[in-house]
Amino acid sequence: MGLNPAFRLLAICLSSLLGAGAADAQGAGGAMEVDLELVLAVDVSGSMDDEEHAVQRAGYVAAISHPDFVRAIGAGAYQRIALTYVEWAGSTLQATVMPWRIIDGQESARAFADDLAARPITYIRGTSISGALVYSTALFDNNGYDGFRKVIDVSGDGPNRTGIPVDVARDLAVERGIVINGLPIMIRPSRSFVSLDRYYADCVIGGPGAFVLPVKKAEEVAEAIRRKLILDIAARPGSPIVPVQGFEPVDCQIGERIRRQFDDY
Repeated sequence: MGLNPAFRLLAICLSSLLGAGAADAQGAGGAMEVDLELVLAVDVSGSMDDEEHAVQRAGYVAAISHPDFVRAIGAGAYQRIALTYVEWAGSTLQATVMPWRIIDGQESARAFADDLAARPITYIRGTSISGALVYSTALFDNNGYDGFRKVIDVSGDGPNRTGIPVDVARDLAVERGIVINGLPIMIRPSRSFVSLDRYYADCVIGGPGAFVLPVKKAEEVAEAIRRKLILDIAARPGSPIVPVQGFEPVDCQIGERIRRQFDDY
């Protein structure tokens, strides 16, 4: 016995809606939906010594495999994030050390951390935060993931010295809906430039809920990186950015000016 035409039309409509729902679960273009797409952009420029390089890498390895990091991921709607690890220095000197991977539990987090620990640390010249931001921004294109949020987490021990102005690179990323958070490494601050945390706050970070978490002692690096990664995951769109009060704005071209002074000398 055939279906009533009205019931047949209803069945077709329900089938169409269910199909659309299944497609939505895959995200745009069949991409896997995740709570967060996170680029870790890590400074390996010559201004950092061997100890700082080793402490920084060990800090990321420890943070990624830490149970608190995994628990933060598990608190999300999809209970998974997409993660990639980049090392950078000069304006055209960036390397993807760890391509995009899904982190959805202790096993995948440990595997990522172990593989990262086994990779050699790159040592390259130059300091171009803007180059790192441009490179990292492009990594979100056609990466196979559809994140509820997109974040670039950039660490470094000095201001931008080469490439396009850092605030221009920041604004280009923010216009695409990307949040930039900062970890200024201030273990051995430059005598010519000591306000790196303020520089990051004024010139590098951007987007809803963006934050700066400075590190001033080597023994604080691992804990600071873990806190930063958990904040990356826990932050939500629409969080207010609280401006620093009582200070003159930082010159976002200060690094380039210092470099030119040394070149002239």
